[in-house]
Amino acid sequence: MSLVLDPAAQDLLFREARTANTFADEPVTDEQVQAIYDLVKYGPTAFNQTPLRVVLVRSSEARERLVSHMAEGNQAKTAAAPLVAILAADNEFHEELPALLPHFPQAKDLFFSERPAREQAAALNAALQAAYFIIGVRAAGLAAGPMTGLDFAGLQKEFLDDDHTPLMVVNIGKPGEDAWFQRSPRLSYEDVVTTV
Repeated sequence: MSLVLDPAAQDLLFREARTANTFADEPVTDEQVQAIYDLVKYGPTAFNQTPLRVVLVRSSEARERLVSHMAEGNQAKTAAAPLVAILAADNEFHEELPALLPHFPQAKDLFFSERPAREQAAALNAALQAAYFIIGVRAAGLAAGPMTGLDFAGLQKEFLDDDHTPLMVVNIGKPGEDAWFQRSPRLSYEDVVTTV
C-alpha cells in the first residue's frame, strides 16, 4: 500500500531531510515562522493542551547570551544560523484549557490542579509539538538543526522563568555548504513493530 502524500513531499519532510549543521546567509522571516506555526498548531495533544512555547532569538545580544549556554560543538552553528528557536514547555498551560477545551472546561482543575501532573503532561505534549515544529520547518523549505547539547538550567535562567522548562534549541534556515552528516542507520520495521 502506498502513502497518499506525494513522494516529493515525503522526501522533503522525511527521507531527504536532515539535521542541518551549516546555514546559508539568508534570513528567516517572521512571515515564514507564522506560516510554520499556522500549519503545526493543528498537531494533536492530549486535551488540546498545547503547552509548547517558542522564543525566537534574533538580536546579536540575545544570540551571544544563547551561545554561551550551548555545548562547545553547538556554539558555532548556533551563532551562524539565520534564526534560532528555543522550544519550551509551559507548566501553567492549564490556564488556557477552558478556551482550548470549551466542551470540557473542568479538565483544568480535574486533571491539572497539581504542578507535578502539569509538568509531566507539559513535557510529553510539548515534545510532540516540538516534533511537529521541526516537520513544519521542513515543510517551509527550510532546514532545522534541533539540539539538546546545552546547559538547560542556564538557558532557563537566561531566557525563561520557573514556569517554563526548556526542551531544545532549534537552528533554522536554508542549508549551507556541507550542511549534512551522512545519514545514520535506522531500525527496521521488524525491529520496531510487534503485533499481538
